[in-house]
Amino acid sequence: MSKEELTASPIGYADWLAELKQRIHAAQQRATLAVNRELVLLYWQIGQDILARQARQGWGSKVVDRLARDLRNAFPDMKGFSPRNLKYMRAFAEAWPDGEFVQAVLAQLPWYHQLALLDKLQTTEERQWYATQALENGWSRNVLVIQIESGLRQRTGAAITNFSQHLPRPQSDLARESLKDPYRLDFLGLGKEAQERAIEDALVKHVTQFLMELGAGFAFVGRQVHVEVGDKDFYIDLLFYHLKLRCYVVVELKAGEFQPEYAGKLNFYLSAVDSQLRHPSDNPSLGLLLCKNRDKVVAEYALRDMNKPIGVAEYQLVQALPKELQTDLPRIEDIESELREADDAPGEAQA
Repeated sequence: MSKEELTASPIGYADWLAELKQRIHAAQQRATLAVNRELVLLYWQIGQDILARQARQGWGSKVVDRLARDLRNAFPDMKGFSPRNLKYMRAFAEAWPDGEFVQAVLAQLPWYHQLALLDKLQTTEERQWYATQALENGWSRNVLVIQIESGLRQRTGAAITNFSQHLPRPQSDLARESLKDPYRLDFLGLGKEAQERAIEDALVKHVTQFLMELGAGFAFVGRQVHVEVGDKDFYIDLLFYHLKLRCYVVVELKAGEFQPEYAGKLNFYLSAVDSQLRHPSDNPSLGLLLCKNRDKVVAEYALRDMNKPIGVAEYQLVQALPKELQTDLPRIEDIESELREADDAPGEAQA
């Protein structure tokens, strides 16, 4: 057989190969999910057994150490039977007495997700919310921990909006839950006094992290998007499209405190987007005004008579340091001064 016969692909072969690869990947994923499901359910059942026997027969904690030793002897090639992990199984079963939720939601999340939920959260309600969000959004364990530590649940749906007046239910509810307050932009590495253009530059540079902070469903369309109204040119700071809401989302950044006139300008941009960019099958566009800070009452008054759906939220660039630590840290001016002195100092002779 010639080399040409080995390398030449018949008509339709490439498409068939791509389809086979996709089917194989899908089968591998289903197999992984099935194994994970069985493992999580096994751990839950072991935890239930430990709880029941300790309650019924009064066994102490030392029985867990003995069980760990015996299980590892019986299954030397199987990991997960350390005393620490067995105690987590017990805590897992104690935290989730409802077997239906374990099977429907938790069994679809990896075991290390379960440990994060147990370690980072205290109430069943909070654990259920974050578990459901992790499943819906496909969060890794690290992302789950970040969302918990940033207080995502408390921030979700907290923005001031007029959605209930301008959007039908359930779209208004979904739109409200799609916005937060405040938005955490710590990943930008900017100081608290950063100007709007610097924030915008950094958001585009770190758009992946910004999309994660915005939440599931947001797709980036563009920055400084041009719209022409009459004989004048206007530029939208950031434009997104929300795949679940099926609408454009106009984001305007303001480095200072919220002013009522900002809502009027955003209302104008929404009219332009709805007129020039919105497809007939799209829902009405949404506006999100991100300000460094805002007065809740002023924002509510400003949105009351607007005819477009708008939300107002704060953003946080960096977390404030405790006062006792602030005095211990060098200022940037001090660091730059030391670097200049080091550059001016005579260097040592090279060998």
